[in-house]
This record gives sequence, structure tokens and C-alpha cells, in this order.
Amino acid sequence: MKKSFIIFLLFIVSCVEAQTITFKGCPNLFSESNTFTFNSIGIDETGRNIYATTPINGDQPCPSGACEFKILWNQANMRWEFIADSGDGDFLGSNLIYSNVEESTPNPPSLSLGTWEENIAVTSGECGGNLSNANATLTGAVQNTLSKDNFLLDQAITFYPNPIKSVLNVRSSITINQISIWNLQGQSILVTEENSTLDLSHLQSGIYIMKFVTDQGIKIANIIKN
Repeated sequence: MKKSFIIFLLFIVSCVEAQTITFKGCPNLFSESNTFTFNSIGIDETGRNIYATTPINGDQPCPSGACEFKILWNQANMRWEFIADSGDGDFLGSNLIYSNVEESTPNPPSLSLGTWEENIAVTSGECGGNLSNANATLTGAVQNTLSKDNFLLDQAITFYPNPIKSVLNVRSSITINQISIWNLQGQSILVTEENSTLDLSHLQSGIYIMKFVTDQGIKIANIIKN
């Protein structure tokens, strides 16, 4: 099983070889002369890409000892995160450097989409504030504007009411293959092929994430259960 998963992961990586991001910024912590390259290493359960640098083995003056980074979507906190590993590239202990709440998909936002906020609790303000074109570069597989596909999916799929008490009505001009619902802890609550009405009366009050899978792409949305 493990071997099959590794082969599948390698297949994903080979299919997205052009999916790279380059970053240069926060010279006080990450070295003024260094430009970092992120490669797509997979897709998360929301349909968003995950990017990571090749480990540099701790030879840069990063806050926790090594310039090994990831850019990924944190489903629990509903934001894109730029994190630094605490040591040797395993990301078991990582530090949040920047975050951006723009819900772009599948790629993370650029410097002009949403706001990449500096996490001063970790950086102590050494990065000079939020990322901008004046203090950083972030290019490659990032989104400068919401894609045409995102816009079309947003228009094609609607649902109501929201907030919801019991039944959620779904209307779509395209075929929905699957709907799944997740809580903010990243746990799957519901997976169904039913796509017109959903009885959600059993859910506890709170915020949930819905994923609509279609032939045209994936739409991510939030619902509130009263």
C-alpha cells in the first residue's frame, strides 16, 4: 500500500512539473541574495496545490535554523500559509511566516491578490511588514486575479439558505459529480453524489467547508449551520 502511494505521488509530481513558484524576500532572515524555488508536490483535499522548496540543510540564517519552506492551504484556519521548517525539512515543527486569506484555487495568490501578512510573533518584524512588490518577488504558479474558471464555477453553482438550519438547496447549471463537507479541523463530515437538496440537520452549529467536484473544476465554499 505504501509503495503504491509513493508511485501515485511521483506520478502527480511528474504531471505538474511546470508548477513552480519563485520567492525572494525578507532578506534579514532568509539571506538577501537567495531566491527560493517551490515545486508542486501534490494536491490537498480541497483541490489546492501544495508547494515546497528542496531542503537546504540549514545553511541559511532562517529564524529556526533552515530555509526550508512550504506554501499550502490551511483548511482549519481558512488561509494560505507560507511556513518555514524548524530544522531538517520534515515540517513536524514549522513556523508561520506569512498568511493570506484569499481563497484562490488551485494556486496560491500573488502579491497583488489578497494580502500576505507577516507573522510578527515569529519574525519579530524582521521581514519589514506585509509582502509587497516593494519588498519581495513572488512569481510563477501564483494567481494574480481569480481565474476565469473560478468565476464561472462561482456563477454556475449556487446554494441556499446560508446560514442553514436543516435543508440546503443546491442549484447548478453544470453537472456536479460529488459534494463533500468538512469541518474546520479538516475532518470529512459528508460525501455524497446527491446534488439538489442536502439534509444537514444533524450537523452541530458552526462553520463548515463545502467542496463541489465538477468536470469543469472544483468549487470551495463556506456554510454556516445554526
